[in-house]
Amino acid sequence: MTTHAKRERLLLADLLEGAGPEAATLCEGWTTYDLAAHVVVRERRQDAAGGILFKPLQNRLERVQAEFRQKPYEELVQLIRSGPPRFSPYALKQVDEAANVVEFYVHAEDVRRAQPDYAPRELDPVFSDTLWQRLERGARMMGRKSPVGLVLRRPDGQTAVAHRGTPVVTVTGEPAELLMFATGRQESAKVDLEGDEDAVAQARSAPLGF
Repeated sequence: MTTHAKRERLLLADLLEGAGPEAATLCEGWTTYDLAAHVVVRERRQDAAGGILFKPLQNRLERVQAEFRQKPYEELVQLIRSGPPRFSPYALKQVDEAANVVEFYVHAEDVRRAQPDYAPRELDPVFSDTLWQRLERGARMMGRKSPVGLVLRRPDGQTAVAHRGTPVVTVTGEPAELLMFATGRQESAKVDLEGDEDAVAQARSAPLGF
């Protein structure tokens, strides 16, 4: 049975391959080449990947990513497609599913939504619910730097609090769109924002994400 993470991994590899190495992405300053190097380093170089979350390791992460960016683009895409090496924690299906569903979905959208011929992707309800579960768990982390209170709401009324505070902005949309918003891709997210006009403007430009 193909897991969500594996499916999203293969989709990301296909999108990177189709876009080519110099296509734009939603990651500011990154081309598809940079994004591919990032994904490979995160999965295969745990000694450097800590720099994604911890600033003291950021310089090392940037050096290692620059080294991987010297590899042929096609090789990087194939490393993503083939999956993690056996010694990687991501080689365990449970870890892969827990850690990579959001990672691969969001990065696939980073490639898709930056292209001029972008078309919305329809997600099945089971996958949407999976994304919502991940969002519920990570909402506080993703919204910790918000300057305003932030509530994420599905169309059916389910909510997740990303940041406590006032004034409050309520962001309504499908789970995938809320996820894009909460990971700092506010401009690309198809959501509705309710709240004070100034607070809404702050929410749109807030430094959200991990």
